[in-house]
Amino acid sequence: MKTVAVFTGTRAEYGLLHPLLTRLTQHSEMNLQLIVSGMHLSPQFGETWRTIEADGFTIDAKVEMLLASDTSCGVAKSMGVGVIGFADALERLQPDCLVILGDRYEALAIAQVAAVMRIPIAHLHGGELTEGAYDDPIRHAITKLSHYHFAASEEYRQRVIQMGEQPDSVWNVGALGIENIRTVPRVSLAAINQKFGLDLKQPFFLVTYHPVTAGDEDSEQTFDNLLTALDEFPEHQVLLTYPNSDNGGHRLIQMLEHFASERIGRVFAVPSLGLQCYLSAVALGDAVIGNSSSGIIEVPSLNTPTVNIGVRQKGRLAADSVIHSGTTREGISRAIERALSPMTKQVSESCDNPYGSGETSARIVDILREQQPPGTKVFHDISERQED
Repeated sequence: MKTVAVFTGTRAEYGLLHPLLTRLTQHSEMNLQLIVSGMHLSPQFGETWRTIEADGFTIDAKVEMLLASDTSCGVAKSMGVGVIGFADALERLQPDCLVILGDRYEALAIAQVAAVMRIPIAHLHGGELTEGAYDDPIRHAITKLSHYHFAASEEYRQRVIQMGEQPDSVWNVGALGIENIRTVPRVSLAAINQKFGLDLKQPFFLVTYHPVTAGDEDSEQTFDNLLTALDEFPEHQVLLTYPNSDNGGHRLIQMLEHFASERIGRVFAVPSLGLQCYLSAVALGDAVIGNSSSGIIEVPSLNTPTVNIGVRQKGRLAADSVIHSGTTREGISRAIERALSPMTKQVSESCDNPYGSGETSARIVDILREQQPPGTKVFHDISERQED
């Protein structure tokens, strides 16, 4: 029996991990431990740890780490609080391996602890680029702390190898989010309305905009431009979901709540939709608008166009159904108009998604089951690299 701990700190990350958690739970040779932290434990962000338990998973450790401040200093201090809590949790749980997905500061905090405690790390979604967020160097840092690498495309796999990781420790398995689209049943718009107390009708836009934590983009100004642009499409209702707990996120929440309060009956704000309702809303909506990674990775497989705003996701592979927009009101409006065009609808219904076909969790579990405890990491020099 191999004990695999899985970390989750946000609603989006948990949604992606869901099929992997399910497969680990059902596997006769694997013992799942679940470590929950970050936004999941925050009332402001919907206490989504309750969703995890409602889905039937046992939470083995809850680690409080979020401070009230969303300044750079406050986020850095939250990481410090997390390091202390994760050290206690991992000392108690003693897993054979720790699975971390992505690139957030919560993930970096637990990765540091696992590295010092000599717990092998399996990292998902390494090798990617998001030039408009400080998540970018965090992702690469987690790669260098990790022993097993599950990339979402061959291009990303090669980039991880380029960073000095041994080729036989890096696998192209696709994206877990695509597997969710194949396996998670949809619910109706009426069911979404009933669950969240909404009066949402078609047509509508699904909007999620996160703070931009690297580069020169002014998040508040861009978000204000986005909200203003949405008013140019009065025939569409708007479903707004909260941003992540990044620097400046509190102000964006205030802005979206104010926007919704002045447009009662047309605009609705929800902290978290949960995996099933989110995927269902994507499939039912006319467009997904904002700067979430989901708009790049998962949404194209639901045949819905994406308007990707600004620089937060700059550098990611993207399907043809993704329309990249600038940050001005005019630029965002033009991108939304393009997303609503018959040509874009046709493209969205037929384009290929570069993030795989949805066999990801089975491959990850099989690979983890076969791995022996890793020895000392050896840098793979680029001059010695061979065709893989």
